[in-house]
Amino acid sequence: MTTTAIDVHVISTSSLGDRSYLATDGASALAVDPQRDVDRVLALAGRLDVRITHVLETHIHNDYVSGGLELARLTGAAYGVAAADGVPFERVPLTDGDVLEVAPAMRVKVLATPGHTFHHLSYALEGPDGVEGVFTGGSLLFGTTGRTDLLGHHHAEDLARHQHASARRLAELLPEGARVWPTHGFGSFCSATQASGDDSTLGQEKEHNPALRLAADDFVRETLSGLDAYPAYYAHMGVANLAGPDPVDLRAPAQADPDELRDRLERGEWVVDLRNRKAYVGSHLAGTISLGLDGPMATWLGWMIEWGAPLTLLGETPDQVAQARRELVRIGIDRVAAAATGEPEELAASPDQLASLPTATFGGLADALNGSAPDGLPGPDVVLDVRLKNEWAASHVRGAVHIPLPELAGRLDEVPAGAVWVHCGSGYRATAAASLLARAGRQVVLVDDAFARAEPEGVPMVAA
Repeated sequence: MTTTAIDVHVISTSSLGDRSYLATDGASALAVDPQRDVDRVLALAGRLDVRITHVLETHIHNDYVSGGLELARLTGAAYGVAAADGVPFERVPLTDGDVLEVAPAMRVKVLATPGHTFHHLSYALEGPDGVEGVFTGGSLLFGTTGRTDLLGHHHAEDLARHQHASARRLAELLPEGARVWPTHGFGSFCSATQASGDDSTLGQEKEHNPALRLAADDFVRETLSGLDAYPAYYAHMGVANLAGPDPVDLRAPAQADPDELRDRLERGEWVVDLRNRKAYVGSHLAGTISLGLDGPMATWLGWMIEWGAPLTLLGETPDQVAQARRELVRIGIDRVAAAATGEPEELAASPDQLASLPTATFGGLADALNGSAPDGLPGPDVVLDVRLKNEWAASHVRGAVHIPLPELAGRLDEVPAGAVWVHCGSGYRATAAASLLARAGRQVVLVDDAFARAEPEGVPMVAA
C-alpha cells in the first residue's frame, strides 16, 4: 500500500521578506498567506496541475496587502480567516481546534497562536503519516518570532507574553521533526529580530529560538529592547486587509514624455529612478530619487512617500516598470501617475537636466577626515548616517549626524550646512538619501561602501 506524498512549495517575495505557501497532495492544494499578485500562485498550481480548494490567512497582515480574498474568488476555494477578526466579506471563520479536510490524505489543524496579533492562527499540516509541519505566519520564525508592537506600543508587552506562550504551545503540541513554515522573517520588518537560516524544524527551534530557550520575563525584555522602527505604510495594510482588498491591477501606467517629466520634477513630485545605483550616479535626471530594483525599493519608497502622492517611475526597460508596479501593488500603492523608459539622455527635455553624483569609499572618507579628500571631492563638513536606530546604536562614525532614511525628507533642514558625505550599511539607502539631498540643492558625496569596512579603513568609530 502506498501513501500519498504531500509537497509544500514556497512562493517567495524576497523584496518584502515574506513567503507564501502552496501545499498539495498532487490533486488538491492549500494556499497559505498569498501575496496580492495571485497570478504567481495560480501559475504554480497550473504547472502542478492541482486545484486550490482552501486559502488560509494566519493573521490580518500589516506588511502587505493580501491576495487571499481574490485567490479564493478566482478559484472557488474556501477562505479561512480567524473568526475573531471581524471582516465584511464572506469567509470560513476559524477557531482553535478546528480541523479542515483539504483532501482525503491531507488535513489542517487550527492552532491559536496570539502574539504577532491578538487573533493569530497557525496551521499544523497533517498527512498520512502524521504532522508534516506547521505554517506559523508571524508566530515562530527561524531563530526569532514576529514583532509584537504592530498593533500599538501599548500592546507590545502583552503580545510579547502571548508570543512566548504560543511558541511553547507549538513546541509542546507538535513533534520535533515538524517543519516550520513561517510567512515572515526573511528580511521583513515584521520579525522582532533578524531571522536566520532558510529551513527549520521545531526541534531545531528548541535549540536556538529565544522564545523556546528563555523564561517569559527574559524573552519579553529581549524582544522589546530589540524593536526598531517599521515602515510607515504598515498603517494602511491592516485597514486594507480588514476591509477586503480590491483585485490587483497590473496594467502599465500612462507614458510620460520628456516635457511631462520635467514638469513633474519642477512641481517637486516623486519621480523614482529604478536603475541600479551605479547607473544612477553616472547619469540621471536632476531631482529624481534613486530606489533601484536591485534592493527593497517598495519598502523604502512606501516608507518615505506621502501616502497618495503622485508617483512617476523611470526604468531602462518596460520590464523594470512592470516589476516595480508589481512590487508596489503588494503594499497598496495602486496608482502610478506616469512612467517612462530609456536612458537619462533620452528622457531629458534639455541637457541641463542631466546630473551625476560624486562617490567615495570609507577609505576615501577616512582620508577626507584627515584633511586629504580624494581629488575633485569637497571635504566633509557633515557625515550623515541614514541607517536605523539599532544600527546606529551598535556603532557609528565619530561626530556623524544621524537621521534615519525614512525621516530624512521631513528633516532636511536639520542637516548642518556644508558638504554632506552620506552613508548607510551598504550604499543602497545612502544613494536614496544622496538623491534627496541633491534635490534639495545640497552638495553631497555618496559613500558607496559596506559599513563593515569603515573601521578597518581608519574611519574613527564609536562602539556600543
